[in-house]
Amino acid sequence: MFRTNYFQTPPVVKNLIIANCIALLATELLPIGGDIIGYLALFNPESPFFHSFQVVSYMFLHGGLEHLFFNMFALWMFGRTLEAEIGSKRFLTYYLVCGIGAALLQLGVGWLEYDHAVRTYGAMSLQARALLQVPTVGASGAVFGLLLAFGVMHPNAVIMLMFPPIPMKAKWFVVIYGLIELFFGMSGRQPGVAHFAHLGGMLWGWLLLIYWKRRREIYY
Repeated sequence: MFRTNYFQTPPVVKNLIIANCIALLATELLPIGGDIIGYLALFNPESPFFHSFQVVSYMFLHGGLEHLFFNMFALWMFGRTLEAEIGSKRFLTYYLVCGIGAALLQLGVGWLEYDHAVRTYGAMSLQARALLQVPTVGASGAVFGLLLAFGVMHPNAVIMLMFPPIPMKAKWFVVIYGLIELFFGMSGRQPGVAHFAHLGGMLWGWLLLIYWKRRREIYY
């Protein structure tokens, strides 16, 4: 188990941040950056670009510096505490389970959207074809799992929000954020964001925490 002061970063969190930064540099600077996105990003299961390994690889890719910064900042903020408490090996397992679980839920929702588009507009319609060509990237699903874990294990810890800059207990932050993601996911009012991937990360994280608690591998 890792012990550190506030500003030190435990090994798994540090290496995850490095890996994500390297991936962004590769996609932004290399001539084959677009090919990397096309091969490693997560595509609809009906897409000819889909590969099973994308449920892991997609979480190391990002759509730009801002996207990367906010995900890595959240990973650093919440991941350091969690890795120190549950150990590096279990933390990495948790992170990957949340990221893969997020991908699986996103794939399921994507398939339903594609099936609906085909039934409504036809397989050759712009709506159906667009669903096959737009990839999902980012560590957000795994990061939302970390947020869920922090809220469960430290429900009364106070988090200072950035927008708006007000303090809030972690348990209420998790509940409110989860409801917001569910609202946007169901309503479709914020397109271009994988809201169900975020919810998938939280869901799988919650299930894994329950499993570990029942086996008395962690306590909270």
